[in-house]
Amino acid sequence: MINVMKYNRKVLLLIFSISIFNYVDRYILYSVFPLIKTDLKLSDTQLGFLASAFMIVYTCVSPFMGLIGDKVKRPLVIGTSAIFWSFATFAGGLSQSFKQLSFFRSMVGIGEAGYGTVSPSYLAEWFRKEVRARVLSIYALAIPAGSAIGYLLGGWLGQKYGWREAFYIVAFPGIVLGSLAYFLKESPEREKKEITSFKEYKALFSNKTYLLIAASQAIGTFSVGGLSAWMPTYFVRNWGMSIAEAGFKFGAITVAAGITGNLLGGFLADYLRKYTKRSYFIVGYLTFFLSAPFAVMSLITSDLTLSLIFIFLAEFFIFMHSGPYHAAIVEITPSTMRSMAFALDIFILHALGDALSPTLIGYVSDKAGLLIAIFFAAVYLIFGGFVSILAGRFYMKEHAYKS
Repeated sequence: MINVMKYNRKVLLLIFSISIFNYVDRYILYSVFPLIKTDLKLSDTQLGFLASAFMIVYTCVSPFMGLIGDKVKRPLVIGTSAIFWSFATFAGGLSQSFKQLSFFRSMVGIGEAGYGTVSPSYLAEWFRKEVRARVLSIYALAIPAGSAIGYLLGGWLGQKYGWREAFYIVAFPGIVLGSLAYFLKESPEREKKEITSFKEYKALFSNKTYLLIAASQAIGTFSVGGLSAWMPTYFVRNWGMSIAEAGFKFGAITVAAGITGNLLGGFLADYLRKYTKRSYFIVGYLTFFLSAPFAVMSLITSDLTLSLIFIFLAEFFIFMHSGPYHAAIVEITPSTMRSMAFALDIFILHALGDALSPTLIGYVSDKAGLLIAIFFAAVYLIFGGFVSILAGRFYMKEHAYKS
């Protein structure tokens, strides 16, 4: 028999560690945009497409990975996915053209799609419902931590050794951690349930709460994905920073805001849960409404220090909804279709989010300037707040009586 109380900590540690390099391998690209632009002679639109190529494949492959995740042992999917995307990251450093680099970044998307669809539900099922928001907030810390490490390592390694060498170096940890995932056990909750038939998945499309959660995440992902891709370059162009300095400062801001925002969001949602079942959604709409004005102010101020402070506050608030919304999806979907639930969630939030925004921002930047392009992405966050309010109302009608 497994001692669940001890084993769940091991699961959390390994899943969190893999998640870190999930985002390192994804975000290191952005910090070396200027180096790749010079080396491969690319336009801003082409640079943006490198990010979009990953997201397009990641988005389209996710539903297929969700089917696999609901049918086979999830630790097998987790391990294989981590190893696959790590090799694809390494291969990206060998690219000699825009087409080659686009292809390998797409392959990173395949690996990360497998991991992203199964890891949240797998982790959540090892913990009680009362603490899932904070556990999934800790899991979500990998987003700012991994992306910050990607920015920091990308800026430092890229300037010191070159962008190719940066890709080579960050690929190896994922291979090691992915190999360790093969030794994990399936969760007790999943082991006791029958596999979902394909026809049962249609219930997801009639779950209004679930669809509205995904829609609000798509709005946040569109803006945040675009800002993440282009803010280091904005610092270089607008404030005259070096590549290393821009990567360091944006990375430091991202990790600080992400850690504090994620933790506060998860603990606040679990705390409010004692008083209202709508707690996940209250935290959700507050994050959108509070993040948008700070994102805009970071662009219009003429003081660098204030710009950095406002960027921190914008990221701090937007990171707060991640854990609560992951916990909400786990709560409102059966365990036998949670991999597909997260897969469809990934499909919606990226297809309508950051699969498009880096390229669109690059396009607007080529036409009207990077400042204007980022401004529109920041304002768009406001709409996520209204969708989150609507999601909370449907949750009270559809699911609150079951919890």
